[in-house]
Amino acid sequence: MNKTIKKTLIIAGFALLGLAVLAGTFLFIGTRDWSGAPPVDVSGCENPYISQTGSPMVSAHRSGGGIAPENTLAAFRNVVESDFQVDIFEFDLALTADGELILLHDNTLDRTSDAAEHFGYENVYPSRHTYAELRELNMGENFTNAAGETPYRGLRGEDIPDDLRILRLEDLFDFLDGYGEYRFIMEIKDSDDFGRQAADKIHAILTERDMLDRAIIGTFHGEITEYMTERYPDMLRSAGVMEVVGFYLDSLLNMDRPRDWYPFVALQIPDEDYVIKLGTTRMINYAHEHDIAVQYWTINDPGLVKDLAGKGADAIMSDYPDMVFNTLN
Repeated sequence: MNKTIKKTLIIAGFALLGLAVLAGTFLFIGTRDWSGAPPVDVSGCENPYISQTGSPMVSAHRSGGGIAPENTLAAFRNVVESDFQVDIFEFDLALTADGELILLHDNTLDRTSDAAEHFGYENVYPSRHTYAELRELNMGENFTNAAGETPYRGLRGEDIPDDLRILRLEDLFDFLDGYGEYRFIMEIKDSDDFGRQAADKIHAILTERDMLDRAIIGTFHGEITEYMTERYPDMLRSAGVMEVVGFYLDSLLNMDRPRDWYPFVALQIPDEDYVIKLGTTRMINYAHEHDIAVQYWTINDPGLVKDLAGKGADAIMSDYPDMVFNTLN
């Protein structure tokens, strides 16, 4: 081996070692809460989604999908007529072939319904069928209760109760009108043109019902985030994926940003993802200093509910909102 090659290998080795040290340092810092500080005072915050009670708001993820068939009217009724209270309903929206907004968590209907059997093929996307066609499905087909039972499996045709059929956004709002003014976290599932059409329709419905201040809209699709920012600045939205990454780095470095630097009103994030710890007092405090609410999903562990509550979280999204309510009260 000549000296040039040997020198090159040595330099490359040191470079790799340096990168490994940097990566290890970042992971060591990024997976821990180093702030050591209590939650900051939020009394001066104007964002209505920042909790002023000292306790997180309770949010029913997928309308409380752990205790009733998710995103069905039956699930919403189960929550609003129960002995526990929720502040926010969380759900996802998809567009049908004829332009109706329906509640659906997954990209397809296969997991929650009898769609594959009914239509005769797998991977049934809502955009391929009309609202009327989707109303033929049993959305409680695969719900499993705490006892391991599937009480709604096998219901077909007229035997399917109306509250277990696919649900439109407008019909949900009509139903909830009789139970109080809830807030909402809504995610647009579609991308590209369908996603933009969904944003258009959401904005129109919220505007018509004077509900723009009662809903935060999110999406995992960057082009839809940009579309909402440009087209509907009056519609509240959560941070997009890359915005969360940027915000996390800003909080880690304690960047001196103006209070109105960020174009979103909420971070809707997991406690931990890809080994990065997002459930930290540092991140929550930095958000509150910029009048941004921090809402965590999907928290189904009572211990983690208590931990995030103690750090100043504004909302806990859970498939078991009854558990969250009882844990916090």
